[in-house]
Amino acid sequence: MHLHSEKNILVLLVLVLFALGGGWVLPLSANAAKKFERKNCLDCHKAFREERLSQKTVHAVINKEGCEACHMRHGFVPKLLLKESGNNLCLGCHSKEQLGLTQPHVHTALKNGKCTDCHDPHATNSSKLLSAEGKEMCYRCHQQELFEKKFVHSVIRGNGCSACHRAHGSQEKFLLERADPQLCLSCHDSGKGSFREKHGSYPVENKPCASCHDPHSSSTPKLLKSVVHEPVARAACGDCHNLSKSDPPFGLKLQGAALCDTCHDREALKAGPVEHLPFKEGNCQLCHDPHTSNSSKLLVRIGNNLCNDCHQEKGKKLSSQHAAVTAGSGCLACHNPHAAEKKLLLKTGVELCHSCHAESKASLENKAIHPPFADGECEGCHDPHGSNFPFMFRDRMDEVCYGCHTDAESRFKKTYTHQPLLNANCAACHNGHSSAENKLLKRPAGTLCLDCHKELMTVDPGSLVHVPFAENDCLLCHNVHGSNIGGMLNQKQDLLCYDCHDTLPKGMKQAKSIHAPIQRGECTKCHNPHKAKLNRLLLTDGKDLCLTCHKSLKEELLRSKEVVHQPVQKECQVCHLPHFSAEKMLLNAPLVKLCGDCHDLKDEAFGKAHLQISPAVMDCMECHRPHSADNAALFRKVQHSPFAGNSCAECHLPDSRQGVKP
Repeated sequence: MHLHSEKNILVLLVLVLFALGGGWVLPLSANAAKKFERKNCLDCHKAFREERLSQKTVHAVINKEGCEACHMRHGFVPKLLLKESGNNLCLGCHSKEQLGLTQPHVHTALKNGKCTDCHDPHATNSSKLLSAEGKEMCYRCHQQELFEKKFVHSVIRGNGCSACHRAHGSQEKFLLERADPQLCLSCHDSGKGSFREKHGSYPVENKPCASCHDPHSSSTPKLLKSVVHEPVARAACGDCHNLSKSDPPFGLKLQGAALCDTCHDREALKAGPVEHLPFKEGNCQLCHDPHTSNSSKLLVRIGNNLCNDCHQEKGKKLSSQHAAVTAGSGCLACHNPHAAEKKLLLKTGVELCHSCHAESKASLENKAIHPPFADGECEGCHDPHGSNFPFMFRDRMDEVCYGCHTDAESRFKKTYTHQPLLNANCAACHNGHSSAENKLLKRPAGTLCLDCHKELMTVDPGSLVHVPFAENDCLLCHNVHGSNIGGMLNQKQDLLCYDCHDTLPKGMKQAKSIHAPIQRGECTKCHNPHKAKLNRLLLTDGKDLCLTCHKSLKEELLRSKEVVHQPVQKECQVCHLPHFSAEKMLLNAPLVKLCGDCHDLKDEAFGKAHLQISPAVMDCMECHRPHSADNAALFRKVQHSPFAGNSCAECHLPDSRQGVKP
């Protein structure tokens, strides 16, 4: 075996040497001469080359076929991988300083987004690789209508947004190239006579132009903002300010509200004793611009934004918002901005709410009215500004209700609690304002239950129905909020049933045996409390109902060798009563009489089989099983040997002596 292995090794060595020195050398050399040739990306991506390289502006790295400056060469199936994520890739070539990203003010699109939100990374037909040209690019985020009103700043028409704004970052607010007014004065010569004349010879070149003018477009000539203070519209600056040659030229003739009161009747604005603090302190400019504004009434900010500057908690986003606050005139729908009778409200009490909620006012005619609603205390339940709870509730609905119904929580929250109450949804059953039904129910109690329990309360043709259920009197048995008893019952099941079925407790007092479910107060072990197809509302038919509890008997009856007592094959109630009995084992008659209903106790064969012993002294069950056995006579399995041999006379005296031998 060892010599055979050595021969194999020698043969293998010869073959190797032959291969290295002979005819196999040339093919190996040919394979070694082959090598991979490197291709450029565009050699394969020809459609990309044809589409993109012909465009007006091409990214420099694309022109140099430098795809790998941004992309990994092999990528990652099923997509190409960039070498860096997001803007970090661009910043590898374009430094933050170069782009202006280190400036105090950075374009939001760049700060919160990606370079590719504005630029195409490959090629475009727009300058600077922009996805669109000029202001059309800006209009993708900025509302175009605001920049194309009746009168448009000529520089926008000619040079677009970049004439005044930087694209990436700036030292100035709004990404301006220079601060206002220096930026404006780069085009508008403040030394010209026409400029001086239009501005009443005031040195406005030292003031921000945007305090009066809209830098983009306006519905008003001279690009004045849409709402212009009447003296400004007349170019009557001297109505409020010192003369232009005064020192200082922009000094006011009077201070604060005293100046405003020369034109505006303060008493007419004072609609009540409660004054808005800025109005009370004469600080009109906290809310109003004295020159121009794009908001009505010369307000310094639009709508609720002005109010929220001071009342910041009212500006929070809420899940349940008051339409009066979020739409239309906003805060002013309910509040007077200067003064009013109470809480700066336009109207007092519930009348303010009814001015919008007319249907609520009409509901005051209903039979049952919620006291807070009747008293006009809407704010007792609702937050007029909105909340994070449905219907603008001040808290979770049930907690709001418990605020007045202080004892209700302990009465309602039980071991078994009604699902709407668990969900804090009192409004599932009750109207919060008023109702035509007692207790503010949405509908009569029985029909109200249908909303959730429709399937249960639908009665099939031919079914028997419990009387309270048929009359929709659910509350006769159930507590509508909660109970410590299963099924949310008003009281223990047996006591509840006995309120109507009063013969049962009376009979049970005299009974010798009582059915176990009755003793435990579990009527629904056998009966459906609502509806059923069977008489007496039984859950199922015949002995099947009994065998759901008597499982050992069921197993006994199913054994194939068992002989089943004939009455058992029919119905348990042939022998037993369902609730209680004056006899043991719920028998419906004394045992001998019960057996005698089927067996002729006077029959000669019966007498002979039982040694003529009088049936009156017998206990049939001492010898026989009542339900089934493994023999036709239903004898018990364990038998006394003389009895098993049918030799009763060995122990018993025959005939009339009816006794046992001494």
